[in-house]
Amino acid sequence: MKTKPKLILPTEAEDAQINAGIAADPGNPEWSATDFQRARPAKEFFGAATFEGMVSLKRKPGERGPQKSAVKERITIRLSPDIVSRFRASGPGWQARIDEALADWLSAHSPDELSA
Repeated sequence: MKTKPKLILPTEAEDAQINAGIAADPGNPEWSATDFQRARPAKEFFGAATFEGMVSLKRKPGERGPQKSAVKERITIRLSPDIVSRFRASGPGWQARIDEALADWLSAHSPDELSA
């Protein structure tokens, strides 16, 4: 089960720095009560086709978006515990690093070498 990250509020100094940055950006001012009153839902602002197109892009939390390159194939593979523990210890992205290590090996070898 995933745990929710703890909410860490900014310190007074950090909050002051944030507010100073907002005040210094005339192109993106902080909204006033009047701005919120004038705001309209996206459904009313955009045309129906545009709004439906945006809604179709909405993903569920944790759901991946369209892939920019070929999607990797999900497989089951058995690896030595030592190999798995060493890659896992290297932190997030360890499975991608295994993929990179195999690709590197294949750049200098042929899988046919193993069947002999």
